[in-house]
Amino acid sequence: MDFLSADALPWLHGAQQRLRAALAAQRLPHSLLLLSVPGLGAEQLANWTTALALCDSLESRPCGVCASCRLLRADTHPDSHLVRLEEDARQIKVDQVRDLIDSLSLKSYRGGYKVGVIEGAESLNANGANAFLKTLEEPTADTVLIIIARPSHRLPATVVSRCLRLTLQPPPKEVAIAWLKAHTGAAPGAGSESAAEAVAASSAAGSWDAALDLAGGAPLRAAELHALGIAPLDADMRESLRQLAAGAVDVTLLAERWMKSDPELRITWLENWITQWVHASLGGAASHQSAEPVRLPAALLKAKIRALFELLDAARDLRRLASTGMNQQLALEALLLGGRTALA
Repeated sequence: MDFLSADALPWLHGAQQRLRAALAAQRLPHSLLLLSVPGLGAEQLANWTTALALCDSLESRPCGVCASCRLLRADTHPDSHLVRLEEDARQIKVDQVRDLIDSLSLKSYRGGYKVGVIEGAESLNANGANAFLKTLEEPTADTVLIIIARPSHRLPATVVSRCLRLTLQPPPKEVAIAWLKAHTGAAPGAGSESAAEAVAASSAAGSWDAALDLAGGAPLRAAELHALGIAPLDADMRESLRQLAAGAVDVTLLAERWMKSDPELRITWLENWITQWVHASLGGAASHQSAEPVRLPAALLKAKIRALFELLDAARDLRRLASTGMNQQLALEALLLGGRTALA
């Protein structure tokens, strides 16, 4: 467990200070709900919080060198428990949750805290979420349960209401780009750069903008997308939509192709593109990633963009429900059929 990597993510420092102060006041929450889009470091913050609770040091925590920290780094700490999606699974199984509950009900092996982390809690079904409701209502002494979910999570209100919610926000774009350049080997342009270097630096900044837009402002996800190269995806998506609007592509075949190649990323791209089009149609500035719905009075909705809002809602619903047992192929076909009407 690399729990010290959270220290290198400046946008997490506020949350770290808040949690460290809670521990000092002996008020570390029994249940912590981290709401975050992918790529903001929620997993790193959960690991850091685990180390904060379990560290043996009486001074700076987590210290990284005590017996507990060494056990965590080796992934062998008996009081640290992790639940996540198993390989090729679409939902976290209720048996995984029950095993976690059983572990947290036992006495601490090292006489301190016991910590359980659930990654991707939006993949929990109702039975799995309700299974640990009693643990939330009557937590055992010195137990910390950390739940990581996306802001569009589907956790029952009975679970959410019993957790301290901590929502991670993307850093300002200039902060994100500076961090990305510093951690990917791209040096900022100097004042004495040549014209060619200035053009290259401008191009690099533009590519970071595109990656951040597609990542919802999340630097870690933007770094992954930048490494993969998003220009081909952008060109393919624009051509696909052009053909869709012209009725020149079979919806079933297009949906099948999207499902075989980064479907979640394509839906996110579509959300961003529709949002930008809506803003442009209303005379507003081009929008970057919009994780929240665009809310406008009904009187302002022009007839020609009403269908775009419906398409945007459908895209968001498809992304939110992707972790359920729904037939994503059919859902994507329905989305594209609606898109053909909206784009025509």
